[in-house]
Amino acid sequence: MEEMSIAPRDLRDWIARVDAIGQLRRITEPVSRNEEMGAITYLAHQEIGAPALLFEVIRDTPKGFRALWNPIGSSVDRFALAIGEPTGLGVMELVQRCKTKFSTPIPPVVVEREGVPVNENHLHDDKVDLRGFPAARHWAGDGGEYIGTCDAIITRDPDGGWLNVGTYRQMVQGKNQVGLYLSPGKDARLHIERYWSRNEPCEVVMCWGIDPALFIAASQTFPKTVSELDFVGGILGRPVELVKGERTSLLYPAHVEIAAEGVIAPGSQKLEGPFGEFTGYYGRPEDYAFLVDVKAVHHRDNPILTHALMADYPANECALLYAVARSARIWNDLDRLGVPGIKGVYAHPAAAGGFGMTVVSLEQRYAGHAPQVLALAAQVPGGAYYAKWIIAVDEDVDPSNTNQVIWAMATRCNPVEDIDILRQTWSTWLDPAQNPPEERPYGSKALVNACMEHRHIKDFSRRTKVRRSVYESVSGRWRELGFTGTPPKLWSLQD
Repeated sequence: MEEMSIAPRDLRDWIARVDAIGQLRRITEPVSRNEEMGAITYLAHQEIGAPALLFEVIRDTPKGFRALWNPIGSSVDRFALAIGEPTGLGVMELVQRCKTKFSTPIPPVVVEREGVPVNENHLHDDKVDLRGFPAARHWAGDGGEYIGTCDAIITRDPDGGWLNVGTYRQMVQGKNQVGLYLSPGKDARLHIERYWSRNEPCEVVMCWGIDPALFIAASQTFPKTVSELDFVGGILGRPVELVKGERTSLLYPAHVEIAAEGVIAPGSQKLEGPFGEFTGYYGRPEDYAFLVDVKAVHHRDNPILTHALMADYPANECALLYAVARSARIWNDLDRLGVPGIKGVYAHPAAAGGFGMTVVSLEQRYAGHAPQVLALAAQVPGGAYYAKWIIAVDEDVDPSNTNQVIWAMATRCNPVEDIDILRQTWSTWLDPAQNPPEERPYGSKALVNACMEHRHIKDFSRRTKVRRSVYESVSGRWRELGFTGTPPKLWSLQD
């Protein structure tokens, strides 16, 4: 029987669990913050399932301060541990479990400040100095050291009052200043712009050194009137514990490694970037970004700063994470819209960190069903940002199996009839394919119907399949037949 799991209580608990399954590598030799940690991570993560890297001795950094790079990486098992699920699950099973957890949000609770882990140490006002934390230059062309890539940024909606949690890059601009870059349409950017329209400052809390469950929720697009903290609670199966800020009216999680309270004054901006992004390119040149004046920093003893390397797959930290979490979000959105027959959703990790391609497997039940699914999957909140390729396949095709998806495109799609284009869609300044750069917030999407033609579905050539009884017989004799490991699971069998 499958063992029941309890989600980790914090980053250190998760690290211990990852270490126990052999998925953590401790780097004890001294390394540089200037490109070296990024290069080591990129090289080590050319292999699928490479372990997370914990750098324990970092030059120009106080003794005991550490950096964890690519916590989840391309490991399905590390994602499973982050959300309190057992190891050994297939990726589509993990998508389904994540989907269920996103459907059961649990609101956070406020606890007393004294005694919580993040409040073991405090820096206030002129004592704040961010330069001691192991921020890093990830790539040779980066404009500075980045302290926030695997992070959670908390802002308050100026009208509704709810707390938004997002993940955005942050470049150290001085001892007590951080440059915060936000793409158009992102919730925190909308909050800042609304505060500024009233000539008011925007308060912000930047959480660094976070457990992967918080990163998973912070990196997804949820309804703009609901706090992501509720969905973190759903992932963990318990409320997130929050404490009241000391220099802002905001709250921050009690179990993060580092929490920095700051203010963005009206009009406060400074040149930021460039930064090697999730596309594997420098998608945006140096430009003005919001400037946060940090008023207080709270951190654990010997804090661990989390870094997410943005790169081509499989070295991209957000790739597998987005493949699972974004797929679950899109699937839930389709369910809420009442679309029947959805058998699976997968945002492929190799497609620009899980952003660029979404595949939906469905059982066609009526005329126009597949085109409807394509149009909706392209524009639901969970999947609208950036995605360029939306592909529909029949229920006998595993959407996470690239070979099967390409096979369906080659044998079931008639390009002249089955490809449509959406124009002027929500995109990002980071898309290198859009030129000149000022066009980049606007994108386009290709809707590819790789399903059997519905009007002729009864006459469509039959696919070759393995009979279920034969599959079960062969699977039972797999080792007896001289094969190692477990037999591959087939998405579709002949009954």
